[in-house]
Amino acid sequence: MTGTDPYVPGHGDASYHVAHYDLDFAYKPEGNRLDATTTLRCVAVDDLTRVRMDLHQLRVARVTVNGRVPARYTHRDGALAVWLTSPIAAGTEFEVRVKFSGQPAILKSKTLGDAGWEELSDGVIVAAQPHGAPTWFPCNDRPDDKATYAFTVTAPNGYHVAMSGELLDTTARGSSVVWRYRQDAPMATYLATCQIGRYAVIEQDGPVPLRVAAPTDVAGDGFDATFGRQPDMMRFFETVFGPYPFACYTTVITDDDLEIPLESQSLSTFGRNFCEDDWDRIRLVAHELAHQWFGNAVTLRRWQDIWLHEGFACYAEWLWSEESGSDSVDERARHHHGRLRKSKDLLLADPGPELMFDDRVYKRGALTLHALRAEVGSEAFFGLLQSWVKTNLGGSVTTEDFVAHCQQETGRSLTGLFDAWLFQTDLPDLP
Repeated sequence: MTGTDPYVPGHGDASYHVAHYDLDFAYKPEGNRLDATTTLRCVAVDDLTRVRMDLHQLRVARVTVNGRVPARYTHRDGALAVWLTSPIAAGTEFEVRVKFSGQPAILKSKTLGDAGWEELSDGVIVAAQPHGAPTWFPCNDRPDDKATYAFTVTAPNGYHVAMSGELLDTTARGSSVVWRYRQDAPMATYLATCQIGRYAVIEQDGPVPLRVAAPTDVAGDGFDATFGRQPDMMRFFETVFGPYPFACYTTVITDDDLEIPLESQSLSTFGRNFCEDDWDRIRLVAHELAHQWFGNAVTLRRWQDIWLHEGFACYAEWLWSEESGSDSVDERARHHHGRLRKSKDLLLADPGPELMFDDRVYKRGALTLHALRAEVGSEAFFGLLQSWVKTNLGGSVTTEDFVAHCQQETGRSLTGLFDAWLFQTDLPDLP
């Protein structure tokens, strides 16, 4: 079955699961040239006569299945379809290897926006949410199909490569350097990222290794006020959300200005324009860090449940505001509640693809959590958040899962509260 999520039509295939991706590629910034091989270790969910992968624009040179050339394959309209020489039974493990090359580019959508591989003035970033992963590797592009990853990236000398995972080692090879990373925590395809630029690394003292990859001239008061507070943010978030869920955290600051930041698994990306002592910059540093718990460690199963990411990360902004001596959570909540009073067309539990990244999803999602906190009390509320992450670590969830979790953990019915905030368009009053 293809096209598994109506918010991102034409992506993903539920007939098989990818357990592991091995990405090996060489990149030349001059000319934006990618030469790559990706190996997918898979398990058939259904009986298979064909395997379909998502791959945008890049040219396929060779495909093998379990080391053998398949009966045939086609690559058109963003889909790589491979017909098998013999059927693969449900429950069987198999391996697909794809050799490909070309000039990767962002994937444009009037509904979902632009996402994927994006050239910078001197380097590249990957911001794949929600449909951009196929711009740089063949994949089963569904948020509910998590896998582990290994990355081997060859880039010219003078460039730093940052990926979603732990750096294993680097090896000089002539005029290039080979970078090896791994991501052992299950990761959705859209959360995998590659960042290449002329960066220096700033080490920070946090609960886990914290690194900032940035141009050498970003240091200063603006950097200290925003990214310099990341160790404090992480320590605080551990007290309210539970232990940081990955082995490390990297922040990339590009030399280019970026309109918005974006988190990937164990890595977030910002433009240098975010190095300013300003609440609208500081809050987004906290927001992207909070996504490591809500969005990356625990990931939506369906894109309609995006509030489980954005509402939680927005509430984390308000928590950090209060913790750092700025406005209290309640002050932030009442301010944004007042601004949303006239909103009558947003259904938080299913906003539609056109509104999935609307700011009202973020704010009403955070207000839902504030109403829940008022209903059950702060101690129970933060216990709910911690048990939610612990129970679902590495997994995929829905809104209904969260409602059930809250009712089970508190031992009380919360149907009325969640129905009003999630499944009705009128904005409830704040407690």
